[in-house]
Amino acid sequence: MSAVVESIMGDNAKPAGNAGPVERPQAANEAQAAPAAPATAAPRAPRKKPLGASAFMRIVPPVLGVAVLVLIWQIIAAKNSSFPTPWATLQEAMSMFSDPFYRNSPNDQGIGWNVLASLQRVGVGFGLAALVGIPLGFAIGRVQFLSAMFSPIISLLKPVSPLAWLPIGLLVFKSANPAAIWSIFICSIWPMIINTAVGVQRVPQDYMNVARVLNLSEWKILTKILFPSVLPYMLTGVRLSIGTAWLVIVAAEMLTGGVGIGFWVWDEWNNLNVPHIIIAIVVIGVVGLILEQALVALAKAFTYEQVSN
Repeated sequence: MSAVVESIMGDNAKPAGNAGPVERPQAANEAQAAPAAPATAAPRAPRKKPLGASAFMRIVPPVLGVAVLVLIWQIIAAKNSSFPTPWATLQEAMSMFSDPFYRNSPNDQGIGWNVLASLQRVGVGFGLAALVGIPLGFAIGRVQFLSAMFSPIISLLKPVSPLAWLPIGLLVFKSANPAAIWSIFICSIWPMIINTAVGVQRVPQDYMNVARVLNLSEWKILTKILFPSVLPYMLTGVRLSIGTAWLVIVAAEMLTGGVGIGFWVWDEWNNLNVPHIIIAIVVIGVVGLILEQALVALAKAFTYEQVSN
C-alpha cells in the first residue's frame, strides 16, 4: 500500500528529515511582488422608478387609449346619422343598468338575466369538457398507444368550426339549450386535451427514472410527479378553453334563440336598437375579461412565476 501511495504522490512526497531548502518564502515574495488584481466594482442595485412615474404609466396610457377609441367612435357617429354617439349610448346604458334584472315576459328580460343564462350554459359545457378533456389528456400523454390512436382524430376535428357542430346537437338533443351546451363542450375540449397531453410528454425523464427506481405506483406517479409538472400546461388549456367557450356561446345563442346575451343582441338588431347592441358588445367584452383574469389569478396561485406572462 505504501508503495502505491508513493508512486501516486511522486516527487511531491518528500521526507521531512532530508528535505532540501524550502521554496515557499520565495513563492511568498513572488506573490507579494505580483500586482494586485483590480477589485471588481460591486453591481449596482436596480434603480427604482419614482412612485409618480409608476402611477403615471398605470393610469395615463389606458386613459389615452380609451380616449382615442371614443374619438374614433364620435367621428363615425358624426359621419353616419344612424350610428349612436358615445354620449347617447352612455345615457342609454345608465337607463338600462338602473334595472338590469327586470322580467316582463320570457322574451322581455333585462340584460342581467341574459348574461346569467349565457354564463350558466358556458359553465355546464365548460365543466363537462374539463371532466372529459383533462383525464383524456393525461392518458394520451402517458400512453403512447393512446397518443397514436387519438392524434389523427384530434387533428381532424379540432379545426372544425364550433358552430358546425350546432346542427348535430339540435339533431341529437331535439332542443336548443342542450345543443348550445354541446357546442360549448366540443369547442372547449380540444385545448384542454392538447395542452395537458403536451405537459405530460414534457415531464423530465429524470423524474420518471427516479419514480422507476423507487418503484412508485401509477397513482403516486400521477399525483406526486405528473400533476405538479403538468399543472401550468393544464391551466393554459383551461384559459384558452374559457375564452373560446364565451366566444362561441354568443354566436350559438343567435342561432338557437331563447334567453341569453347572444339572442338578446340579435333581438335588439331586429328592433334596430343600435345603442343596446353596442352596450351588449361592451358587456360581452367585460365578462370575458373577468373570466380570463379570474383564471389567470388561479393559475398564478398554483404555478407562481410560470404563468406570470
